[in-house]
Amino acid sequence: MGFAKELGKGLWDEIPVFRVVLGLCPTIAVTTSLMNGIGMGIAATFVLICSNLLVASLRKAIPDKVRIPCFIVIAATFTTVTDLVMNGFAHEVHKNLGIFIPLIVVNCIILGRAEAFAARHSPWLALADALGMGIGFTIALAVIGSIREIIGNGTLTLWTPLSWQVSGYEPVLLLILAPGGFITLGLILGLMNKIEEKIAVRSGKACKAPAEFDCRHCMICKWGDEDAEIKHSS
Repeated sequence: MGFAKELGKGLWDEIPVFRVVLGLCPTIAVTTSLMNGIGMGIAATFVLICSNLLVASLRKAIPDKVRIPCFIVIAATFTTVTDLVMNGFAHEVHKNLGIFIPLIVVNCIILGRAEAFAARHSPWLALADALGMGIGFTIALAVIGSIREIIGNGTLTLWTPLSWQVSGYEPVLLLILAPGGFITLGLILGLMNKIEEKIAVRSGKACKAPAEFDCRHCMICKWGDEDAEIKHSS
């Protein structure tokens, strides 16, 4: 298990939005533009990196019974820092993202990576995991945000000096609304599954089943089941 391997898995095999299907609330809510998507991705990546590093560093000192509250407090601390910094230095993006910046603390990607990976591995590998997942999350938001902004608004804006507008284009407003977010996400998920199938056929391997839309793959529940089995066997 090396740094490059843990970094790479978040860019394709376990990319949070498209493969593991996590973090969908901010994904649908803020991806009405490319700028908003990248802003949310960077904010979540910062919180994820700092949380993973601190959780991995304190993993032997945090008792199992209070690990979830501890993880939440750690995530809340770095989310507050992110909120204040963005408000001071990127106020326009901060205003557009609104309540979804404080809600990073309850983003299932943050808590899920702390529980599933950082609490079980060294800070070095936890950093790789956070970088991969954060970059993958940012890429996913940027792709969805670009598609929705171009088709739904006829523009593509990263920030004011870098803006592009399609002249004479009639926007499809559905893409800017919430249903458009779900439609875009569903089409991309289907495309990702098709690409995964093609890769599997060419390599002669079995195609991985798409992630299920429930919480049965969550490490939080699995860890609790493992603890229960250990106690029952003892």
